[in-house]
Amino acid sequence: VSNAPVPEPMGVICAAVYLIVMFIFIPIPFLEWIGNENETFPYAKLLAILSGLISISTAILLGFADDMLDLRWRHKLLFPTLSSLPLLMVYYVSGNSTTVIVPTIVRHLFQPIVLLPVTINISFIYYIFMGMVIVFCTNAINILAGVNGLESGQSLVISASVSLFNVVQLIRLDSENTTGFWHHSISLYFLLPFTACTAVLFILTRYGSLGFK
Repeated sequence: VSNAPVPEPMGVICAAVYLIVMFIFIPIPFLEWIGNENETFPYAKLLAILSGLISISTAILLGFADDMLDLRWRHKLLFPTLSSLPLLMVYYVSGNSTTVIVPTIVRHLFQPIVLLPVTINISFIYYIFMGMVIVFCTNAINILAGVNGLESGQSLVISASVSLFNVVQLIRLDSENTTGFWHHSISLYFLLPFTACTAVLFILTRYGSLGFK
């Protein structure tokens, strides 16, 4: 058994590289509007990217605090909620939709009792639900920490799968569907650097690891 010290917070280093890449990338999607006075700059799209980066930065800071201070689980439930606030608040002030699609199977199950609409506006419940989803996703990954390669490997599989889905959707979308194109593009903007950084982290943390997340 080797007693050589192994660095634990390797994830912070990969996260720092990810943030640097994302900060440098911020102007790239908006090059066509820079210096063009004839078109209105899409501030809402820029705000969406910045709010996402703020939430990610907050989550990284809280994750580093968890590594250093060994926080209790009740605190780990609170911290992701705080990191989700910038994203949810920007979504709220931007006046984005809180309408959700009712799954077909749910409509069929309730059809003998009540006829459900295809979509439902759930208002403020949408923000509560999204906050809970963020808390769940964060802790569902974090709970696997300490097992060689499992945490980073799961993140790698998820990010690669969602990236592939976005690519397929971009190929299928009509060129006139600018809204759908932007939504899948911004998802790729965040996921491709994340997938690359996570792949490096997986190599470092898999069995025979050189570090731990």
